[in-house]
Amino acid sequence: MKVVILCGGQGTRLREETEYKPKPMVEIGGHPILWHIMKSYSYFGFKEFVLCLGYKGDVIKDYFYHYKTRSNDFTIELKNGEIDVHDSKEDNDWVVTLADTGAAAMTGARVKRIEKYVGDDTFMLTYGDGVGDINVKELLEYHRAHGKIGTLTGVSPPSRFGELSVTGAKVTSFREKPKDLDGTINGGYFVFSKEFFDYLSDDDGCYLEREPLANLADDNELNVYRHKGFWQCMDTYRDFQHLNEYWTAGNAPWKVW
Repeated sequence: MKVVILCGGQGTRLREETEYKPKPMVEIGGHPILWHIMKSYSYFGFKEFVLCLGYKGDVIKDYFYHYKTRSNDFTIELKNGEIDVHDSKEDNDWVVTLADTGAAAMTGARVKRIEKYVGDDTFMLTYGDGVGDINVKELLEYHRAHGKIGTLTGVSPPSRFGELSVTGAKVTSFREKPKDLDGTINGGYFVFSKEFFDYLSDDDGCYLEREPLANLADDNELNVYRHKGFWQCMDTYRDFQHLNEYWTAGNAPWKVW
């Protein structure tokens, strides 16, 4: 089964890191966030990936093309270009398809353009900028059980702001960054049957999150898998710092492998 990862956005709200590289290549603990996402899927047995490239996609291509030599010591014979990798420490047996889906394409168009690389009836989809301790094997089982075209993962992230309860001018209670259990949002871990491609357009302006998902919901073909554990996107520089703090402290909740 293929895992499709959206890797084409510009990450304008993280310009400190994305001016020279695409957002999925921004590092947490010395590894791109894309690597963390792929490690999570791989832990549950999903090792075939289709990466939808766009903005600075060559950086991602270069990373995987040189992946083995980046990860290990090696000897190279300059005359013939032969490379001998020593004591390989990398055990990832991933199969990665890198697909250029256009510099200006929106998320729905990018998914539509990799349809030819999705061989099975069902495929997984996520964004290249969010991590969580989501059991994607259970997510898939849930999708198969309800029998609809699509499943999205609903998460309830903590608020960025403190919550006040006020009576008159008096603060009666205060909670810093409370978790709003009713504020379910799209966590970006999807499972779709191939019929979902019929809801997508090849037009650059096709947003996955607009008409395609709205129409799927209107047709009663979209269910939610509720995830109560850890989830965090890397949308801003503050998020980038926060995720690295988790990793440096040896307490990264998404590290299930």
